[in-house]
Amino acid sequence: MSFTHKLDRILARAEELRFILSGQLAGEAFVKASRELAELGPIEARITQLRAAETALHEVSAMLADPEMRELAVAEMEGLKQQIPDLEMALRLALLPRDEMDDRSAILEIRPAAGGDEAGLFAAELFQAYQKYSVLHGWKFEVMEFGENELGGLKEGIAEITGRSVFSKLKFESGVHRVQRVPTTETQGRIHTSTVTVAVLPQAEEVDVDINESDLRIDVYRASGAGGQHVNKTESAVRITHIPTGIVVAMQEERSQHKNRAKAMKILRARMYEQQRVALHATRAADRKSQVGTGDRSERIRTYNFPQGRVTDHRIGLTLHKIDRIMLGEMDDVIDALIAEDQAARLAADT
Repeated sequence: MSFTHKLDRILARAEELRFILSGQLAGEAFVKASRELAELGPIEARITQLRAAETALHEVSAMLADPEMRELAVAEMEGLKQQIPDLEMALRLALLPRDEMDDRSAILEIRPAAGGDEAGLFAAELFQAYQKYSVLHGWKFEVMEFGENELGGLKEGIAEITGRSVFSKLKFESGVHRVQRVPTTETQGRIHTSTVTVAVLPQAEEVDVDINESDLRIDVYRASGAGGQHVNKTESAVRITHIPTGIVVAMQEERSQHKNRAKAMKILRARMYEQQRVALHATRAADRKSQVGTGDRSERIRTYNFPQGRVTDHRIGLTLHKIDRIMLGEMDDVIDALIAEDQAARLAADT
């Protein structure tokens, strides 16, 4: 189907929906049609804008034969010739299939991998960097679990990031983040390499995942203090095991067993939903072979080189010499480049 024919069909469908909605439609059918028309609205507006520009270009071209109008026509044509490709690109991007999870909030999980204490220290810094990034975007960043080691490094950090389109911005952050620097504990000034794993999961709703209570094993125990903000004498910590999948979530950040259980269930639901999403989209992702990567936590995606002050994203070959700003949460240059690369890959696959 040609691009022009695709646009004609969209306009025809929008007109059809308006006619249907003007009739006797009611109930669920009315809601469904209204939702579809609302989704088509912004695309219809872009099509109208593009075609108006194309019509204007055609009309201006006809003015070239008039010597008195030629200079004005040439100037206007130049502007339209620059405008039309931009309008068409914006329209093509708007027509790309959206990840239905893009508008959702997200669960962020960060853990040290290779590198011992230094990995834990960098994991804590990276956790804080995402927290600062969230603040810059007006999102709510709620720490669900923050387990520290003796040096102040992170053993495990989990946060719920709530806001508009959180997952669409952060979904390419999943993977192995590598740091190269001289640890504070290093006496001979040698550069060490450590790694941290990051997982970004879309916030799952109860309707997304059906969890049978009989499939859960729930253990309660005392918070250890070495992973919670406190030590208490009651069994407030909760460990939930989903027996069919083997997924285990432990939570001890809150003093209340009830609150820890609620948080653990939220994380369990997100992990189970992500597992289902990965299985569902594995074939499609393999076929597309996106340069942005699969988002798998085993994939090394980025290197933070402190001695040289640079951050390199290996998936798109992007290097920025602004590591200090990035660690302060100013990550938009990296994240926006990843989104643009993904869009370009999907546009190429769509043509």
